[in-house]
Amino acid sequence: MNGVTILLGSAVIFLIAYLTYGSWLAKQWGVDPSRKTPAETEKDGIDYLPTRPAVLLGHHFSSIAGAGPIVGPITAAVFGWVPVTLWIIVGSIFFGGVHDYGSLVASLRHKGQSIGQIIDSNIGERAKLLFAIFAWVTLLVIIAAFANIVAATFVANPGAGSSSLLFIVLAVAFGLLVYRSGMSLAVGTVIGLIGMAAAFWLGHIFPITLSKDVWLLLMMGYIFVASIAPVWILLQPRDYLNSFLLYIMIAAAFIGICLYQPEMEISPFVGFDLGGGQWLFPVLFVTVACGAISGFHSLVSSGTSSKQLDNERNAKLIGYGSMLIEGLLAICAIISVAYVSADKLPELLKNGGPVNAFSQGTATFMTAIGLDFNLSKEFVALTISAFALTTLDTATRLGRFIFQEMVTTKAGANSPLGKAVSNRYVATGITIALAWIMSTGSYLTIWPIFGTANQMLAALALLAIAAWLKKSKRNHLMITIPMYFMFAVTFCSLGQLIYANLGKNWLIVGVSTVLAVLSAALAVEAFRVFGEENRINASAQAQNQQ
Repeated sequence: MNGVTILLGSAVIFLIAYLTYGSWLAKQWGVDPSRKTPAETEKDGIDYLPTRPAVLLGHHFSSIAGAGPIVGPITAAVFGWVPVTLWIIVGSIFFGGVHDYGSLVASLRHKGQSIGQIIDSNIGERAKLLFAIFAWVTLLVIIAAFANIVAATFVANPGAGSSSLLFIVLAVAFGLLVYRSGMSLAVGTVIGLIGMAAAFWLGHIFPITLSKDVWLLLMMGYIFVASIAPVWILLQPRDYLNSFLLYIMIAAAFIGICLYQPEMEISPFVGFDLGGGQWLFPVLFVTVACGAISGFHSLVSSGTSSKQLDNERNAKLIGYGSMLIEGLLAICAIISVAYVSADKLPELLKNGGPVNAFSQGTATFMTAIGLDFNLSKEFVALTISAFALTTLDTATRLGRFIFQEMVTTKAGANSPLGKAVSNRYVATGITIALAWIMSTGSYLTIWPIFGTANQMLAALALLAIAAWLKKSKRNHLMITIPMYFMFAVTFCSLGQLIYANLGKNWLIVGVSTVLAVLSAALAVEAFRVFGEENRINASAQAQNQQ
């Protein structure tokens, strides 16, 4: 089959879903443009700040995209392009989009608080603590995985590394000009885009060659600063400007695929069992991750985006629309490797990993537009690494939020230790230090834990949204069906990981066991509350009938 048919067909399906299913969800959840958002009622200029939709879309999309929709689908291509493509389309519309949008709306109804606080309000404080621990451990894995991928990308493409450093300086300048000097967003955007082009060219001419370990240390220093600085000076400007990179890359890839018209050379379907414990269920649904549904997205929706949304009418664009765009990017990713023959795919993935494979494939398509292959490949690598860095600083900020929530529970909020470690500098330092230790291995070691933990986090976030909708007496079937499926996927995957790594990799065994115990305890806690509420409702109905 031709890749153009798949790409255009997916784009049409996503557009129809946005206009129909997205609007239906807004009605079911009571989205109200006349209601003030937490960014207005809780405004503090640091975390809570009303933000233009274009800027917030850039932040949100940059944060959730990262390298996930590239690495996941390409890694899962070993099962064949048909199951991966089907899961990306179905998952983005009915799983990931609902999950992201629901997390955003639920947070808006709880003063911009995180999923953990939503669980506290609707299930209980003990459940909140369990979720906070789970989410924090998952964020450590996310930071470790993406830092490892970015460092490897910078080693393979030194120009992308030097350009990324220049982008950081440019983002700070943009923030000062737009938010403190009164420059209009339009003028600032033009200057910013010119600056990005210059930074890309300078990085291409003056590449910085460093070892992977040095890049890891530099990134840890950067995300420490980025996670504690006010959102207007680095987080928002960097994400907003970086979003243009991704828009340009997606557009170039889209046009390039249409002109190049690649055939899907890899097998449509390889089989349900690839050997070595690689079964289609649950491995496919864990590996694709961000390309269809990602628990990390719920932390972004409820952790930073809900605190910056200026009007609820924009919630569908930010929450649901961003996930559909990410789904389209995942479709581009699978096409970028599907044009090579099946026997060449393992070699392509071995030499540089999924990001390098995606860069090579997309650059090949971009030659159909008349662009230079080497320059295009460097641009694609820069774009993906820039978004992975965005994911890193957002994940670190969220890790700081959640760590502070954990140590400031009612039991320990006033203790000397609680006060000391809840300091934002200490909380950030602890989060980064542990993530750095985990990041020193190979991404292939971290990714299985990341995928499973990330998808379990999605199941728990759906559980929190379902609890809120149930308590609000609203329809929650669109949440509970994906929730049960994701619980089945992730519990199977955790069991599989533990069994396959016994006596081989105790890091995976240990982390998987901790995550399994935490998620099981939280699920039991939630369903206990659901059962009590059902009994109360049944008793009330019986009394009314009498």
